[in-house]
Amino acid sequence: MGSLPRTLELFYDVLSPYSWLAFEVLCRYKNIWNVSLQLRPTLIAGIMKDSGNRPPALLPRKALYVKNDVRLLGQHLQVPIHLPKDFFFVVFEKGSLTAMRFLTVVKLEHPELLEKVSRELWMRIWSRDEDITEPQSILAAAEKAGMSTGQAQELLERVSTPQVKNQLKETTEAACKYGTSIDVQPSTAAQ
Repeated sequence: MGSLPRTLELFYDVLSPYSWLAFEVLCRYKNIWNVSLQLRPTLIAGIMKDSGNRPPALLPRKALYVKNDVRLLGQHLQVPIHLPKDFFFVVFEKGSLTAMRFLTVVKLEHPELLEKVSRELWMRIWSRDEDITEPQSILAAAEKAGMSTGQAQELLERVSTPQVKNQLKETTEAACKYGTSIDVQPSTAAQ
């Protein structure tokens, strides 16, 4: 009889390409590594604000490094990742607030679908250069991940409720307490 799995929490935001890479590796190997993966939707903007850090893409040398690093890691890990054509508009203007609130509701109400819905939102933004902020975009991602239209619409209607806002804020604060400060890629915690 094997040992009990260790719990590993992944704090992530679909706006972070590094989060997607970590997510795919952890999902791929969680059984081999004997870990119970706990997905924790988090808001990267909140982490940046809390830490006082500037996003790497705003620093020219780091931006160049990230662009090459993400491409190479995507190839190595076999994740179909590509930067959006209008990267700055997508990342800094549109953001991911509604998408992350939606994932928070999914975690609360249908945790069994969280992995698939998260992956589909990442595929939209980082693989197909599609929107993740408009209601129809979020609904399309949820439906592609296996959620019924009715379920998805019901959850989308809850993204602005105090319960969902507070839960996302609490999860983001928990990530900050673990010491996440640069991006969401290092924000895993084993218990």
